[in-house]
Amino acid sequence: MMNSSLSMQIGHYSTKGRKSVNQDFRGALIPESELLLSKGAAVVIADGISSSDVSQQASQAAVSGFLEDYYCTPESWSVRKATTTVVQASNSWLFAQNQRNHEYRLNRDKGLVCTLSGVVFKSTMAHCFHVGDSQVSLLRGGVFSSMTQPHRVNVSETESYLARAMGAKPELDIDHHSLAVEVGDVFMLCSDGVHEYLNSQSYVSLFNQYGDDLNLAAQKIVEHVYEQGSADNLTVQLVRIQALPKPQTRELMGRIADLPVPPTLKPRMLFDGYRLVRELHVSSRSQIWLAIDEDTNAEVALKVPSTEGRNSDDYLDRFLLEEWIANRLDNPHVLKPYASKRARNFLYLAFERVNGCTLTQWMADNPEPSLDRVRLIIEQVAKGLQAFHRQEMLHQDLRPDNVMIDESGTAKIIDFGSTFVAGVEEISPSTEPMWALGTASYMAPEYLLGEFGQRNSDLYSLATIAYVMLAGRFPYGTGVGKARSRSQQRKLVYRSVLHPTRSTPSWVDLTLKTALAVDKNKRYQELSEFIYDLRRPNPSFVNQTRPPLLERDPVKFWQGVSAVLLTILLFVLAR
Repeated sequence: MMNSSLSMQIGHYSTKGRKSVNQDFRGALIPESELLLSKGAAVVIADGISSSDVSQQASQAAVSGFLEDYYCTPESWSVRKATTTVVQASNSWLFAQNQRNHEYRLNRDKGLVCTLSGVVFKSTMAHCFHVGDSQVSLLRGGVFSSMTQPHRVNVSETESYLARAMGAKPELDIDHHSLAVEVGDVFMLCSDGVHEYLNSQSYVSLFNQYGDDLNLAAQKIVEHVYEQGSADNLTVQLVRIQALPKPQTRELMGRIADLPVPPTLKPRMLFDGYRLVRELHVSSRSQIWLAIDEDTNAEVALKVPSTEGRNSDDYLDRFLLEEWIANRLDNPHVLKPYASKRARNFLYLAFERVNGCTLTQWMADNPEPSLDRVRLIIEQVAKGLQAFHRQEMLHQDLRPDNVMIDESGTAKIIDFGSTFVAGVEEISPSTEPMWALGTASYMAPEYLLGEFGQRNSDLYSLATIAYVMLAGRFPYGTGVGKARSRSQQRKLVYRSVLHPTRSTPSWVDLTLKTALAVDKNKRYQELSEFIYDLRRPNPSFVNQTRPPLLERDPVKFWQGVSAVLLTILLFVLAR
């Protein structure tokens, strides 16, 4: 199957062999170009167990279900998350069917049980997933190697059983393995009846003879193992990589990626069907204009590339990705794209107009908000972040400037220019350091070490916003942005949010302290945990002793130390 970005050949052969029924099942799907870029091509094989008379039904359901459901998962998901989710769902369905049948429930070896192995080819990577004793192997440069290990427990020389299989247990442990693909690579997926009777030397020899025709090569491999005495079903799938794409995300964006950048914009100018009103914001990243749609009279926020970034492909890729992200998020606390029926003639983004102010301005107007008002805003922003996390995205630049508060008090996350998208990262890995995309004062410390973020990295930023709203300062002062090594970060000291003039409960301070731990492993792992503890006293926090004065009020602590030292000095002078 050919594509402008990826070219591969697939061949296969399957037979019942010496058995009365073929319980193997195999399948492959190479979707159209856009889906091929975002989700990749999938090749899958399943093998039923000999002791069951219905396991061929399990094999067919596992393969067919995967090829149908994998391409329904969000494009933003990584291959690992998508394959794991789909395979786990298929396993749950098979297990449930077995539980409903009395015979299968008492003896799983009689029910809907099978192995499952597959490879998803996405961009320049091969992502292998595996359960059971089928096999995925690779022939590269004349060298044959296996990418999977059989999940089989040997009881004796003649007796063994599957340790992992689809439908056998409610939970499933799946092996994952990824590697960079090279042109000329040949992947083989086969059932155990093949690989147990095929050594690497025989495989290489057969492939060298018949490899020009993959269907014929698959057939000859099956015939060889049959002659070697294999008594099982025999199935082989071969995949040869003919060409690989150049890693890039711009193809995801479609026609808009080829549009020219806008001309110099001015107030009252008619631009692509919009009447420009005024400039709302300008930065090194972009310019944002308030505009009126001439067709609908609706207010719209137009975002155009900055002058500095118009000649940078990396910048334009991230700029285009913002709309792609917005179109995949549907949450009242995330900025929505504006849907226009007109075709665009220039490179810009259109978003809903939020009547209100940034959280930065709101904080300036409300320097000492009540704890309840802080909770209300933080909880709304958390709901927006959860929408990102469900799509396997990290915002990575959460700060008051990137949160809008509208006239009704609704908080909305804006600006997705730093967002990490797992599925897109697999297509074109970022060459820019993670920490360079965000703002140091609100950035999780791990980014400053060059590490990848995770969900509680966004949580750290959210907790920092909550802290600043309550205290009017940062939890570690300005030290976090300067701490670029682990030794420097270990010296950072959290300053209590408690203050004599504000009635913040001590358990809220301990909640923030946990969310703001420099070590990401000591933080809350989920936003829901933080939000819950921010409103309801965590028993473990309530029972803790009051924080020392140094944490509660550093100024008062050092004033006290100075007073003691002065008293000692005066006493010495008097003597």
